[in-house]
Amino acid sequence: MKTSITALSILTLLCMVTSAFAADTVNGAGATFPYPVYSAWAYEYNKITGIRLNYQSIGSGGGQRQITDRTVDFGASDAPLKPEKLNKEKLLQFPAVIGGVVPVIQISKIKPGQLKLDSEAVCKIFLGEIKFWDDKKIKDMNTNLSLPHKEITVIHRSDGSGTTAIFTTYLSDTCAQWKERVGAGKAVKWPVGIGGKGNEGVANYVKRVKNSIGYVEFAYAKQNKLTYALLKNTAGTFVVPDIESFQAAAASGTFDPEKHFYLWLTNAPGKNAWPIAGATFILLAKEQKESNRNTVKFYDWAFKNGNKTAERLIYVPLPDSLKNLIREYWKKNDIY
Repeated sequence: MKTSITALSILTLLCMVTSAFAADTVNGAGATFPYPVYSAWAYEYNKITGIRLNYQSIGSGGGQRQITDRTVDFGASDAPLKPEKLNKEKLLQFPAVIGGVVPVIQISKIKPGQLKLDSEAVCKIFLGEIKFWDDKKIKDMNTNLSLPHKEITVIHRSDGSGTTAIFTTYLSDTCAQWKERVGAGKAVKWPVGIGGKGNEGVANYVKRVKNSIGYVEFAYAKQNKLTYALLKNTAGTFVVPDIESFQAAAASGTFDPEKHFYLWLTNAPGKNAWPIAGATFILLAKEQKESNRNTVKFYDWAFKNGNKTAERLIYVPLPDSLKNLIREYWKKNDIY
């Protein structure tokens, strides 16, 4: 009898510990694009509340799959899901922060912000049609630079990626040849290049491979001290990737809560707008009310307290008006 009571007590204690741990942990998975800012927010949130955010940086495709399968409290994706898809899978969606995707290069003696590229050059490089850095198309935009006759190595994502979705949407919108041959999406059939997993993988390849070019979220370019290129936007201006040019792109769009905030920010109008900007989104399962409330508590805290951290990492915090629309959306779905 004593043995049975002891075993029952231990089992009860284990269940209580497991339950308490679950209540103190929010589990998410998905996009690598926002990982630097989510991890920084999570560190501060844990210090203040004791609640831990366990976020797996596995790519937007993985994040969409995991929330669809209900194996996490929230998914994260840089590629927003259309309202029809959200309704079919019984999901909710809201933006969390805005950032920019930048071309990063490794060319001897070329410093950050020196190389200029337009969408046609980027398109032809990633199609494999521009093969050398001293190609006439590139040289004509960079008459002040000494570009080497070195073969270009293209680095792209190997996993299902919202960063890829943003980048390929930009190319599809500006390059008919790319749209016809490759198209846009989280995963595409790349004509040339080497695949790296996550923004981290692409950044590491570009650091190691001479005469390479890749694309990463700007925080990864800064953290890894990568050389980034300037890009010509739709207004014909060569713009620097920074918080001001990302803000200019963000100001061009209207997020509609009736459409679950579905919006792309690529090729935004405006003289100072960065052409490869995008929001990153959180996905919730409608029926997971309690875990949704825990997730929402974290992002509401980040909306109130995380702006300076986001800006330090070169992300654009959402404007207060949009944050308030998101709070109304949460209320409407009984998770706030």
